[in-house]
Amino acid sequence: MSRQVTRSERSRKHILDAALKLFSHRGYGATSVNDIAEEAGLSKGNLYHHFPDKETIFRELLDRYFVAMSQPDFPFNRALATGTFPENLEELGHAARDAVRNYREYVALIYVDVVEFDGSHVRKFYEDMATRFETFMKKHDMEEGLREKLQEGLSPTSAVMLATRIFYNYFSIEILFGVKDHFGKGTEEVVGEISRILRHGMLRNGQR
Repeated sequence: MSRQVTRSERSRKHILDAALKLFSHRGYGATSVNDIAEEAGLSKGNLYHHFPDKETIFRELLDRYFVAMSQPDFPFNRALATGTFPENLEELGHAARDAVRNYREYVALIYVDVVEFDGSHVRKFYEDMATRFETFMKKHDMEEGLREKLQEGLSPTSAVMLATRIFYNYFSIEILFGVKDHFGKGTEEVVGEISRILRHGMLRNGQR
């Protein structure tokens, strides 16, 4: 690889990293191209050499996050693939915490998109979520074994997606919003309680 290509890729990375920091803390509208270039330590012309406009940078950052979420080593994917659902719900809860913590600035971009773009950049990602889960579960031979455990008529995909969204929502509030113990108790206790509810429901035996 030539020095020119290496320098170009390094500049592109600096731009994306700078934009991620600014977008996730200030928002999209309050961040200018000049701000990004200055934060990246590059000229405005250099920035435009790599990206035609600010929105392209924003989309690139979201795509970078969505690609990361599809990788086998993404914390939640690793836990889901190597464990036995729903016996490993506590592990999935911890993996969701690690994912939100490790990708905090990227998760913040989703809220920025909802507020400033009416969710236009992330809508497709969420529309295709069920299909991605189905593909993941088939790849790891999870579907049939899980179907045998669930109540008759319940979808394995819906069960896994529900657990995913509950844990991600809980840790988004705790980590992004800085609201610790918003269930009125410690995180470990909450993860255990949510896992218990997801496995067994809320009602006493015989009261369904």
